[in-house]
Amino acid sequence: MSVSTDLICELLKQSLAAWSVAGRVERASDSALLINASKSIRIERSPHAVFRWTITIDGRVRGALSLVAVLRQVREALDPGYAASRVRIAVAPLVPPQ
Repeated sequence: MSVSTDLICELLKQSLAAWSVAGRVERASDSALLINASKSIRIERSPHAVFRWTITIDGRVRGALSLVAVLRQVREALDPGYAASRVRIAVAPLVPPQ
């Protein structure tokens, strides 16, 4: 399923508002998304098979597997007070044996 660029643009605009981060989201002529805030961010679909998205933050290029990963990277870049947390999944019994 392919998500339209317009929907992703609106998601980014609403995310900035929800995070109380001042910035502007716009579409570039080559269908990339640009965020102009405290940092310059470019989001585009990745040409590589491994990543779905390529995010360039102040010249540094990173890949993202999903829109959730895109949002996390954008928030980490623009919101210095954001405490990122990662979830680690491991195989273990729900209740330890007694």
